[in-house]
Amino acid sequence: MLDKHELRELGLTYCRGIDRQDFPLVRSLYHDDAIDDHGDMFKGGPDDYVAWLPSIMAMWDATVHSISNALYEVDGDKAEGELYVVAYHRTHGPDAKEVIVGGRYLDKYEKRDGAWKFSHRSLAMDWCNVQDVRPEDYDTFAAGAVRGRHDAGDASYAELTLFGRMGK
Repeated sequence: MLDKHELRELGLTYCRGIDRQDFPLVRSLYHDDAIDDHGDMFKGGPDDYVAWLPSIMAMWDATVHSISNALYEVDGDKAEGELYVVAYHRTHGPDAKEVIVGGRYLDKYEKRDGAWKFSHRSLAMDWCNVQDVRPEDYDTFAAGAVRGRHDAGDASYAELTLFGRMGK
């Protein structure tokens, strides 16, 4: 159970790192010889993946990656996981679009030196929806709420002081 808990935390930490664009945090989740396979968008090692992320993330004004169902199989210091993800992406305005995709991370993990990390991560895309953004909805449904950011200025860093940020 502890191994499965640690694996779930690994997946959730990945989502936080991507959405807050804390790329050093994302890099820390992969073994040096790992492979990330996002299909035609990217396939390669963790250093190249993290170097690629700023260019692809620059397309988005906001992202939210959410893990729902997560199944793990652990065999000693190796494990596999199937994590269902819904990933929200909003383009920059003025004619912003929402791109919402559903899929699964198909992960392989290894525990080395006492720490679970990704050894191979691939994405299986199950569905995609694109729609226009209605800016007035933000003020209607979230009036007065702090607007999230994907950098060190995000409210989570001020409010949740136990969560550090690896990158600047």
